[in-house]
Amino acid sequence: MKQRFRLVLAFAVLLQFTAAAQDNSAKDWKPLFNGKDLSGWKQLNGKAKYTVSNNEIIGTTVPNEPNSFLVTDQDYGDFILELELMVDTSMNSGIQIRSLSKADYKNGRVHGYQVEVDPSTRQWSGGIYDEARRGWLYPMELNLAAKPAFKNGQWNKYRIECIGTSLRTWVNGIPAANVVDAETAKGFIALQVHEIYKPEHTGKQIRWRNIRIQTNNLKLSPADEVFVVNTIPNNISAQEQKQGFSLLWDGKTTKGWRGAYKTSFPAKGWVVDHGEFTIKASDGSEGGVGGDIVTEKEYGAFILKFDFKLTEGANSGVKYFVTEKEKGASAIGLEYQVLDDERHPDAKLGRNNNRTLASLYDLIASARTPAARKPIGDWNQGVIKVFPDNKVEYYLNGYKMLEFVRGSQAYLDLVAASKYKDWENFGMAKTGHILLQDHGNTVSYRSIKIQELK
Repeated sequence: MKQRFRLVLAFAVLLQFTAAAQDNSAKDWKPLFNGKDLSGWKQLNGKAKYTVSNNEIIGTTVPNEPNSFLVTDQDYGDFILELELMVDTSMNSGIQIRSLSKADYKNGRVHGYQVEVDPSTRQWSGGIYDEARRGWLYPMELNLAAKPAFKNGQWNKYRIECIGTSLRTWVNGIPAANVVDAETAKGFIALQVHEIYKPEHTGKQIRWRNIRIQTNNLKLSPADEVFVVNTIPNNISAQEQKQGFSLLWDGKTTKGWRGAYKTSFPAKGWVVDHGEFTIKASDGSEGGVGGDIVTEKEYGAFILKFDFKLTEGANSGVKYFVTEKEKGASAIGLEYQVLDDERHPDAKLGRNNNRTLASLYDLIASARTPAARKPIGDWNQGVIKVFPDNKVEYYLNGYKMLEFVRGSQAYLDLVAASKYKDWENFGMAKTGHILLQDHGNTVSYRSIKIQELK
């Protein structure tokens, strides 16, 4: 009897503690919308209609107007935001976070992070876009499992966490985007009504309700398996670390790298400066000044992330499954092409554009996706995924560019029609080095990181 009493008492105490914790958590939340009027908000840029009815904010499209934004009077830095929304399926919209409007930037154009609302068949809801600035940071091709989370014709619940440099989103409880970025630390929250391009889309509506924010007692949600886009140079985020990523280059030294076919790092050509790994241009020699460099370690299945920056007319590449068994001007291996397509002649060679940026060099052309390609001189993010079943995927700035399966008949046929036809078992090594190519042009790399897969 005494033991049962102790158990009942302990359970009662636990219930009280849980209730108190929930009550304290509830106190941390504050409404951003009073359910009656638009107090605490103002409208910027376009002149779409914003009204209040039935405890909802209703945004209605109008013709011949740019994107419209209903903006909080207050700026927010670190916060957790939750809201519900329902949108007409012909519309596109978004939730601005840490956003800005300045007279000296595009005449007050609202710009900054936007969490996507996309009822189209593209299904990019929950992705993160940088409005009027850098474009897509997290297209939802990086997280296919979250694409069906958004439900057309229904209320959808969004959760957005902005804590430090971590930006994460959930749609209906499904984790969507995960971005680590330091571009903007504080700004307003805004509800977007996108401009329309067809007269028949006039009068379409998006509705928001139950908008609340938490700015105190913030804690990052537990790490998950969602792919992370990290724009901070040579940085491993908490979630990347949890997933098993590590820096393949430390951003400071040449540790872990050596010259291809050599025992030491090249004495000239390659420069480490300001967190960038740069191969300097040669005097015209295609072989370059320093030559290719490779990792000291070999890798099998992996996910490789790397940033690269091209100069005008530059050519380079990231190779993998490099065994150094074959001698040549450049060590042999499967290659992620790094190239200025507009100015380097290699883009016109090969077959069907298979030597262009983000192609599997001389084998498979990358997708012709203009939004994936940034101006020369900007940093790009490349990703190579090599799975244990030999499936390989390439990404450029969040866009999927191609996929293939090593050893498949389709792959073997491509090799037989390529410059590699005479190399025995080309690209089929179980493990190999990762290589950065010196092709005689100035190209910079950084944020080279790897997750080994089993």
